[in-house]
Amino acid sequence: MTSNIEQGRAESGPSKTPLDRADVRVKHDDSIGGAISAFLERIRSGDLGFLPVIVGLILICIVFQSLSPVFLSANNLVNLLFDCSTVGVIALGIVCILMLGEIDLSVGSVSGLSSALLGVLWVNLNWPVVLAIPAAILAGMAIGAVYAFLFNRFGMPSFVATLAGLLAVLGLQLYLLGSTGSINLPYGSEVVNFGQTMTMPDAVAYVLAAIAGAVIFYADFRTASRRREAGLSARPFAFIVLRAAAITIALELVVFYLNQDRGVPWMFTLFVVLVVVMNYALTRTKWGRSMSAVGGNREAARRAGINVRFIYASAFVTCAGLAATGGILAAARLASASQQAGTGEVNLNAIASAVIGGTSLFGGRGSAYSALLGIIVIQAISSGLTLLDLSSSLRYMITGAVLAIAVIVDSLARRSRVSHGRA
Repeated sequence: MTSNIEQGRAESGPSKTPLDRADVRVKHDDSIGGAISAFLERIRSGDLGFLPVIVGLILICIVFQSLSPVFLSANNLVNLLFDCSTVGVIALGIVCILMLGEIDLSVGSVSGLSSALLGVLWVNLNWPVVLAIPAAILAGMAIGAVYAFLFNRFGMPSFVATLAGLLAVLGLQLYLLGSTGSINLPYGSEVVNFGQTMTMPDAVAYVLAAIAGAVIFYADFRTASRRREAGLSARPFAFIVLRAAAITIALELVVFYLNQDRGVPWMFTLFVVLVVVMNYALTRTKWGRSMSAVGGNREAARRAGINVRFIYASAFVTCAGLAATGGILAAARLASASQQAGTGEVNLNAIASAVIGGTSLFGGRGSAYSALLGIIVIQAISSGLTLLDLSSSLRYMITGAVLAIAVIVDSLARRSRVSHGRA
């Protein structure tokens, strides 16, 4: 007796009906209304994506703009983008480690150490800056390798290993800076200018925005083509064109607005490039798929043939390397390496940015864009409170509340995904 699935294939023909639409028992609606219904169904089932953080960011902008008309000015937004870049790069590393269900509490100290190494090697020892920067980043990656060794060889929990590392690395930072406590970087150097004043020429910014739209179109078109070749359903070509066009227009408008002041900071562009590269690695490579698998179920990943130890080691090294890179950018931003670098709220903001942006604390779910969206939320709160001349104590309380809400949303969404069979 022919099954319903076989009947569906026979009626429509193998060349016309995609394999994932062959089951006639399942309703498929390709209309706009159907797409909206499918989106709402994903929301109800706990697959929230970036929706909570986008809604939160919109609300933050509305509130602060109503209280301070300067908040959404081009000048303030350019400053905000400069400030996002330093901690944002650190948060990008946190995304990697959280995807495995682990944590690194020492990213702030590692960033502070890298800035101290930059000052010592470049200023005190007269190393060329092109050698001092890679050396500082490699030192951070070496610290990550130590964490990986302790985790893989002795089973030391990442919380304990990185907490011990936080203290040890902070002590090394203080030792390197000595009694002076700080090292001023050469003011007017390319490194300091990169962190404080360098922005794109207007024409370059417009061209890069157009290129970004073209890349998005190519990626969507390539994905749709590969799905059709595999006999699966894919987005219509018109939808791909409209989506790419909408994103390109939005980017061009943002660039136009920022160009009314100083323009798009090169440092923020570097951060975005790192986010795009990390997103590609997490979604399009074997390493990225292995990261999600290990974070979702370590034992199942091991039985599937994944080198679990290597995945953990690569995550710890990547996280520490990005923390060191963030420290270099912070030193460039402040034009100095000091004992305060990497302390205070750096750890809080980096971890909070990844979680607020949508990366799950339970492992297995996360995106590089979580770091980008999360740090914009954090810096928007900080910038708004600064414009209102409110105390830093209030900023800590508000950031803590936002982080708590993000974790609650993540927990509820996870329960909903489990109950709907989407976990």
